[in-house]
Amino acid sequence: MFKKQWPAFVLAFVLPIVAVFWWWGGFNSVSVTETVAGPHRYAYLDYEGPISNMRKSQNAVLDRFTEARVTAGDTISVILTDPRADNGKVRAQLGYTLADDAPVPAGLKEGRIERRPVYLARVQAAVLLAPSKAYQALDDMLEAHGKGIAMPTVELYRPAGQADRIGVFTLEMNR
Repeated sequence: MFKKQWPAFVLAFVLPIVAVFWWWGGFNSVSVTETVAGPHRYAYLDYEGPISNMRKSQNAVLDRFTEARVTAGDTISVILTDPRADNGKVRAQLGYTLADDAPVPAGLKEGRIERRPVYLARVQAAVLLAPSKAYQALDDMLEAHGKGIAMPTVELYRPAGQADRIGVFTLEMNR
């Protein structure tokens, strides 16, 4: 009986899952390079808690940008502690990049990261999928050289600007 139903199963369940994974950039490759990155100027809120709840704080920052009528740049997350060391909890600075002449919205702190040598991982994928792909690729590259991921890391996400396109995620770790 299953032999007759497997095409329907594939069409109804497997194919849609694979299609969504493809659409989100799940099959896109990650480039990992040694380069120089920065500087970054950003406005942020401090965050401490589960890595899975960071989105709420990120949205609160965007609300402050909107209220202040300040243009928000790329999403930026400066991850200060390793979530693997504390059961998925992190300390981070969550915000958006700012133009050099833009004011810092009320209630937010200003952060600056100078130009520095980094390991950089970049992937075009959905914001929910991209970090795991980038961290895994970076870890694989570092492991081949006898190293590992060290905090802090800087995560930047540049949306595509169109609903039918996915953005670019960049992960920076100091060398």
